[in-house]
Amino acid sequence: MPLNRRTFLGTSAVAGAGVALAGGSAVPAVAGGPGVGHGSGRPQKRYSFTVMGTTDLHGNVFNWDYFTDKEFDDKDHNDVGLAKISTLVEQIRREKGRQNTLMIDAGDTIQGTQLSYYYAKIDPITAKRGPVHPMAQAMNAIGYDAAALGNHEFNYGIPVLRKFEEQCDFPLLGANALDAKSLRPAFAPYVIKKLRTPQGRDVRVGILGLTNPGIAIWDKANVGGKMVFPGLEEQAAKYVPRLRSMGADVVIVSAHSGTSGTSSYGDQVPYVENAAALVAEQVPGIDAILVGHAHLEIPEYFVENKETGKKVVLSEPLKWGQRLTLFDFDLVWEKGRWVVERAGSRVLNSNSVAEDSKITRLLADEHKKVVAYVNQVIGTSTAAMSTAEAAWKDEPIIDLINVVQAETVKAALAGGEYAALPVLSQASCFSRTARIPAGNVTIKDAAGLYPFENTLEARLMTGAQLRDYLEFSARYYVQTAVGAPVDTSKLTNAGNTPDYNYDAVSGVTYEIDIAKPSGSRIVGLAFEGKPVDPAARFVLAVNNYRASGGGNFPHVAGAKQVWANSEEIRNTIIAWVQAKGSVDSAEFASVDWRLTREGVPVF
Repeated sequence: MPLNRRTFLGTSAVAGAGVALAGGSAVPAVAGGPGVGHGSGRPQKRYSFTVMGTTDLHGNVFNWDYFTDKEFDDKDHNDVGLAKISTLVEQIRREKGRQNTLMIDAGDTIQGTQLSYYYAKIDPITAKRGPVHPMAQAMNAIGYDAAALGNHEFNYGIPVLRKFEEQCDFPLLGANALDAKSLRPAFAPYVIKKLRTPQGRDVRVGILGLTNPGIAIWDKANVGGKMVFPGLEEQAAKYVPRLRSMGADVVIVSAHSGTSGTSSYGDQVPYVENAAALVAEQVPGIDAILVGHAHLEIPEYFVENKETGKKVVLSEPLKWGQRLTLFDFDLVWEKGRWVVERAGSRVLNSNSVAEDSKITRLLADEHKKVVAYVNQVIGTSTAAMSTAEAAWKDEPIIDLINVVQAETVKAALAGGEYAALPVLSQASCFSRTARIPAGNVTIKDAAGLYPFENTLEARLMTGAQLRDYLEFSARYYVQTAVGAPVDTSKLTNAGNTPDYNYDAVSGVTYEIDIAKPSGSRIVGLAFEGKPVDPAARFVLAVNNYRASGGGNFPHVAGAKQVWANSEEIRNTIIAWVQAKGSVDSAEFASVDWRLTREGVPVF
């Protein structure tokens, strides 16, 4: 009984909800093979098939960077986008026979580029007679069989997600996305696909979708009171036996969850963020897991199940459509059923092929609209600003984010209970290639500075809490002894801390002594030239990701919220530049923090 995708939680999922069967006339990839059937004298029946997988597409259809308005490129000369993936998919289908392949995704589909933003906010798919989402159009054209929900699917709110789901010709799976009241699945938990062979009973492939428990924290404003997200292991243990009892010969999990077994949100929810390997280890009956969320490339990784000793193959293709995972399965007919004899995986690089003209033609008009949108001039800048060194220097371009946030919060609190408190602001260097040029400033320039859909909040913090917050942030730097050479390529991201989890705070001044161990690096923390009183109260302008516990920074998630806004910070920056007309960094740039060693500046 498939769920009615046209209503939000309108139909409860019961046992078997979300199951769909599909098949077609097929010539088996392997009609027969070596080996002899038990006592029959006949060759054993064999069959091979391939499951292709993508993850973390983040709104990439074209090999195009809307923030630079040119073809995408990076230091490794990767390419991006579903148009490239489509070419690879068609090559594999020709090689294997389309009927012997399936195509799945592991989530984070509808957020990340200006293309996806445009059709969520500027010309929204939810409007009456609204457009069809470009990602739905492209994935439908490619012929996806299923996709797991990612955490970023919820960024634009449940109505946008439901409309996207309605526009897809394949199910969005989320066995651990539950209705908060009934605790029944809010989306189809799984789907069963049939691969038809003349070798005996058709091969039934069960695909289970799992999403990330962190959604409850990161998108609390959108899902609070509506959905809950239990652990991946718990829900896999519930549904994998069900799939097997329904006759699934092969079980594949599409999981928007990394393999590390770690969580960025500490103990705020009792479920592991990156649990894919734990699922393989703890839940028997799984043959393969398509991994997502971590933005890593894992061609092939085997995890032994503790109960059965069976090895489960895991693979994660690189984000944005840079890679395509191939799971290859060899099956043998034994005792009246298909059994997996071998399973392995590999990845293909999308930079090895041209874009599929079928996809680029299909979405040419949408692409042109978005290119025109991002090139709209919203103001001017008296000087060029860049994030090239913002990961280790207090740069004016990050000050721009902070001044916009601080001014917005001050205006919101004016005349109220907290109007007299100092307003501080946090900002991260989200991209090391963002820039504001001298001269005309466009939407793409401002949007490139803040690529995420974060909104702005104001939280109360004490001086002592602020120090803890800054110490936690400063763990980002690799400890570097006095006199030792400083290599900026090796200075940051200590402990695999991503750039977006390093916060620079404006409104106070401080030094970060990188010669000292993490936890004791903040020196000379001052406000208006005087040491910060541990009992002093401040208002921190902070993005909703951080305020909700993203990055597991101390104190902020539990701090009193005194104001919140539903507008994206990116749009607030754009409106600020439009209102100013001309941006002069001399009016707001200041060096509030610097890296030092025993008081001597590093730069």
